[in-house]
Amino acid sequence: MANFKVEKTFEEINRKIKAGKAVVVTADEMTEIVGKKGEVEAAREVDVVTTGTFSPMCSSGVLINFGHSTPPIRASKVWLNDVPAHAGLAAVDLYLGATEPKEDDPLNKVYPGEFLYGGGHVIQELVAGKPVSLRAEAYGTHCYPNQNHEKKVKLADLPFAKLVNPRNAYQNYSCAVSRAKKMVYTYMGAIKPNLGNANYATSGQLSPLFNDPYYRTIGVGTRIFLGGGTGYVISEGTQHNPRLDERNARGLPRRPAGSLMVMGDMKQMSSRWLVGVSILGYGCSLAVGIGIPIPVLNEEIAFYTGVSDSDITLPVLDYGIDYPAGKADVLAEVTYSQLKNGMIKVDGKDVPTAPVSSLPRAREISQILKEKISNGQFLLGEPQELLPGADAEGVYRTR
Repeated sequence: MANFKVEKTFEEINRKIKAGKAVVVTADEMTEIVGKKGEVEAAREVDVVTTGTFSPMCSSGVLINFGHSTPPIRASKVWLNDVPAHAGLAAVDLYLGATEPKEDDPLNKVYPGEFLYGGGHVIQELVAGKPVSLRAEAYGTHCYPNQNHEKKVKLADLPFAKLVNPRNAYQNYSCAVSRAKKMVYTYMGAIKPNLGNANYATSGQLSPLFNDPYYRTIGVGTRIFLGGGTGYVISEGTQHNPRLDERNARGLPRRPAGSLMVMGDMKQMSSRWLVGVSILGYGCSLAVGIGIPIPVLNEEIAFYTGVSDSDITLPVLDYGIDYPAGKADVLAEVTYSQLKNGMIKVDGKDVPTAPVSSLPRAREISQILKEKISNGQFLLGEPQELLPGADAEGVYRTR
């Protein structure tokens, strides 16, 4: 166990937040502070670091109870604005996935498909307060005789609506290029032939799990900014893989690694931070805004929250030939600093870069969270269970 020069607790920091005395900075600001003063002095000065990311997060959706009809119905099929939802839960419960397209969408029959409307768009309209058409069908039972039910619903009228996202806030991701001879359409956007462009995701040094790479402060029960409201981490994400043996000298994963399952009350959320997305030739999705406060419990946490874009490495993969074939050959390793500068080199060629995430919105989220905590409007949620990988030694403890 490391002997730290600075040690704080969640309880101590929350007391300072309530008293309006907590020192809160964004992850961008913490990078400068640690660079100038070192991690020990930064840990003494700073109590909370706020992070942010805003990006398409396909593994997202909403759990809804739409209220009983008269006579009652046990819905077996449900549509919201003609987007199918999963009704195999209970009488009037459903789950609407962000990537579910509208029932009559031509998909990729006319290639590349536009995917103009899907579950993510329904979610955005609900949080915007717009009415949504609900249609339900059932086979009928003695206790639930109704076999058809239609009505307009608004978010405010729903008895229950929780955003429940199985896999968000990915810790690192691949950069997509293509060596194919034609344009390819992927979840990373349209990739030009012959290394014509490179698309990448996440907000780099602002991204939550880059600021707590060993999940020391983020776990089940962590309170977060989610979609404009308050949410919680409820589990590791469905593809959570810490990749403890594939990390760089800074302790950061060199490949896609950790992820979070999150939940929050949709009635608190905003259509600015939950946005339906149409990805040409691929499908529908939902852009989600997430911000996580990192309590600076000691100098180890200060060290990790001092991460910079130049510290974070990620692989460049061929999404035109290799990825569809199930290969993951790495063409190059680059840093977020290089990506954000607009050009990387792959196979000796200069390749222009573009993000599929929004850095300005990520910065806005980190600033909103900073202001809420500074004003005593947002307390830290101490995790009741840490995520897989949290018990690793980590480079700070072993250096």
